[in-house]
Amino acid sequence: MTTKQQIVDDQAAHPPFGTNLTYPMSAYTRVSQTSGTSGQAIRWLDTPASWNWMVECWATVFERSGVTAEDRIFFAFSFGPFLGFWTGFNAGERVGALCMPGGGMSTLARIQAIIGNAVTVVCCTPTYAIHMGQVAAENHIDLGKSSVRAIIVAGEPGAAVPATRATIEGYWAGAKVWDHHGMTEIGPVTYQCPKNDAILHVIEEHYIAEIIDPDTLQPLPPGVQGELVLTNLGRHGSPLLRYRTG
Repeated sequence: MTTKQQIVDDQAAHPPFGTNLTYPMSAYTRVSQTSGTSGQAIRWLDTPASWNWMVECWATVFERSGVTAEDRIFFAFSFGPFLGFWTGFNAGERVGALCMPGGGMSTLARIQAIIGNAVTVVCCTPTYAIHMGQVAAENHIDLGKSSVRAIIVAGEPGAAVPATRATIEGYWAGAKVWDHHGMTEIGPVTYQCPKNDAILHVIEEHYIAEIIDPDTLQPLPPGVQGELVLTNLGRHGSPLLRYRTG
């Protein structure tokens, strides 16, 4: 199996990008960096083909969340080196939606842009969805009167917590929260079940997923909690085989 520590060690020994690269450096066009919340930040490179594969995964997230070409998507995201919603933005274009970047704006300016442009879908982290709700309330703005019908969150586990989900939907009355998760080094992994808010489905057409006992590393039967191990099937520029996600 492959572990994050192996990647960290490889990049430390062979800075700045390590040796897990399929092609010469001239083939790569995108660089991303993890937030480093669980340790040393790592850098990740993508070729156009690998990036396109991630965009396809994100398009699946949108489609399973009911997003169509009729929607207007606002990305309340800094657009820094963290992978975050970069691929989501390209995927929004792919599904035909009108896409609006929200980098370099204050929270109030973002709220005003969402309302002024009749945005129907907002992409952000769970905590930022709550923060926008708080700022709107402080400025006597009722987000329930906006056109937003869906909030797609990622980057944190907040939407999986019923109280957090309820708080977000309370501020954005009439909008439904859709959860999703991914990892910079592996790609966009899951989408929320359309029939059960508490379940995330792995995008199995793009990943081989295994559930193992983290101590014995043996496979576990269905219904037993364990560690998710992933092999991505399209990020050929910097592949990961049997990656222990932790």
